[in-house]
Amino acid sequence: MLFEVRIYRNLARWVFRRPDVRGESIEPFGYAQLITPVLSLWIVASAVETVVVHFLLPWEGIRLAADVLGLWGLVWMLGFLGGMRVYPHLLTPSALRVRHGGSIDLVVPWDVVERVTVTKSELPSSMRTLHETETERGTALQVGVGGETNVHAVLRRPTRVRTPRGERDIVAVSFFTDDPRALVARAKEHVAAHAAIS
Repeated sequence: MLFEVRIYRNLARWVFRRPDVRGESIEPFGYAQLITPVLSLWIVASAVETVVVHFLLPWEGIRLAADVLGLWGLVWMLGFLGGMRVYPHLLTPSALRVRHGGSIDLVVPWDVVERVTVTKSELPSSMRTLHETETERGTALQVGVGGETNVHAVLRRPTRVRTPRGERDIVAVSFFTDDPRALVARAKEHVAAHAAIS
């Protein structure tokens, strides 16, 4: 039910052009470019299917049920895409925020980030967004888009972050962004600035 509510909230934010980017000196980085063409095809195909099924079904009750299901599917897909648009990754003065829709928001303070690199990786499944991997140093999280990540951040020490599955102590996080080189360049500046302070 919570996921369903988030889908409608995402769609409303997208329709009213209200991205979740608040505060000064915050830089957003999108991650929907890879998956938008695929989702757009699904949305168009679903819309066409809903209309075709409406005219093919001769029974009023079944036609109404099919219309409701078809429209629900359309709204769901639009809300999912909208969530990726209105909740970008954020580089704030104090932290890197790795996000996906309205459900994932990993806050990683700059003072625990050791390095950030452009590193492309494929995940074992594109069906799940959040993956966990156990390494020699500890738990690494991957937030994928289309089964891929292209930015990798290594942490100086295990750091607790809040995930949809509860709190985790992590030593690294990988994620996907549309412009990995630009994000990494800016992230390195934040890391260097905080290292100089400490």
